[in-house]
Amino acid sequence: MSSPRPYTIEPLANEPLRGILLIIAAFCTFAMLDTTAKYLVQTYPTGQVVWARYVGHVVLAAVLLLPRHGRGLLQTQRPGLQILRSLLLFGATCANFAALQYLQLAETMSILFSTPLMVAVLAIPLLGEHIGPRRWAAIGIGFFGVLIVVRPGLGLVHWAASLSLLCALFGALYQITTRKLAGVDRAVTTQFYSALIGAIVITPLVPYVWQTPDLKGALLMLATGALGGFGHWMLILAHRLAPAPILAPFLYIQLLPMILLGYLVFGDFPDSWTLTGAGVVLSSGLYLLYRERRVKATAGALPR
Repeated sequence: MSSPRPYTIEPLANEPLRGILLIIAAFCTFAMLDTTAKYLVQTYPTGQVVWARYVGHVVLAAVLLLPRHGRGLLQTQRPGLQILRSLLLFGATCANFAALQYLQLAETMSILFSTPLMVAVLAIPLLGEHIGPRRWAAIGIGFFGVLIVVRPGLGLVHWAASLSLLCALFGALYQITTRKLAGVDRAVTTQFYSALIGAIVITPLVPYVWQTPDLKGALLMLATGALGGFGHWMLILAHRLAPAPILAPFLYIQLLPMILLGYLVFGDFPDSWTLTGAGVVLSSGLYLLYRERRVKATAGALPR
């Protein structure tokens, strides 16, 4: 039996333009993934669609990565943290797909824009980071933007908006665990665990909800795995080519394909409340990114 390949962290490059193009392509791919999932959950059980997304992803990742990396692909310095991170992503996927059964694509995306705000808040107790008054103000404004979208107590938005908020919370914790793994495990290892753990968790449950798909449904389920796999692959490449602070603002460009696909596929167009709330959350998120870069730049200029 062959031994695992040598454990090495992939070298980073400095090609920001290519990184930006890849991150935009990745987010457009994720928009297509959500559109496909929304279409499928109108007919098939959410658990079955989640299963198709994860099994398709892990098969694709195995085909592309195992020949190059061998058993070393599973070699991790923090197995517990890898499993926790993967379970958080799995929980986010389940909540998102369930929300898509009831909400417009633009509504779910607008609420998910709160993820960077939750990361900023959770980073205080979990990462020991400090947040100044201006960033606290931006976080408060951002959550006010989420309230504009959700409009709690007015009965104007479906209860499934709470599922999108849960997805955002899981996503924030997922990002924090990703930070803890940065520089510890290889990116390909981290991404492979993301697909593998989700597939392992959901597969035993599928027989209880299985509904045999027709040809169109089967092809679309295969597409969810391919879109998830290729999207994460482009995400990995983008972060190898450009630093995260340069790439982070392009998260918000995902709203554009979400609105377009929602209109073309489902005939949905977000109302003025959703667009206004999304704008508020987007602005506060971009300001948080700006302040984070300024704070890091100032800290870098101080004597150590």
